[in-house]
Amino acid sequence: MIIEDEAIAYAVASIDNDEIDRINILKASFRAMHLAIGKLKAAPELLLIDGNRFIKYKNIPHRCVIRGDATFMSIAAASILAKTYRDDLMKKLHTEFPQYGWYRNKGYGTIEHRKAIEQYGLCKYHRKSFRTTKQEGLF
Repeated sequence: MIIEDEAIAYAVASIDNDEIDRINILKASFRAMHLAIGKLKAAPELLLIDGNRFIKYKNIPHRCVIRGDATFMSIAAASILAKTYRDDLMKKLHTEFPQYGWYRNKGYGTIEHRKAIEQYGLCKYHRKSFRTTKQEGLF
């Protein structure tokens, strides 16, 4: 991938569904960002964050930018890396649990995916804190 080949530094990190359930999706996003920053081979002088919130990372200044992926190439590249790595993970999960259609929905709660949850129940990769069924008001 061009981004990986041309970037001064990049790192990707993820948080599993159990931790997301424990701390919530926003805190998990910040934790994943912190893990990725900690893995960088070159220390950044400024962190550009896509969105309106961030928890400070050590002594590195940061700037939050709403729709930053439309403004900064570095944010757009980070978004592409995150999506690409997530999509690859979803394809791997699909080989283990094909009934959820993860190769198509890439983890998004589509109607098809929700119907599969209704039929087969949750698997070990689903977030338990996320409303997923008809009884929880999603259909």
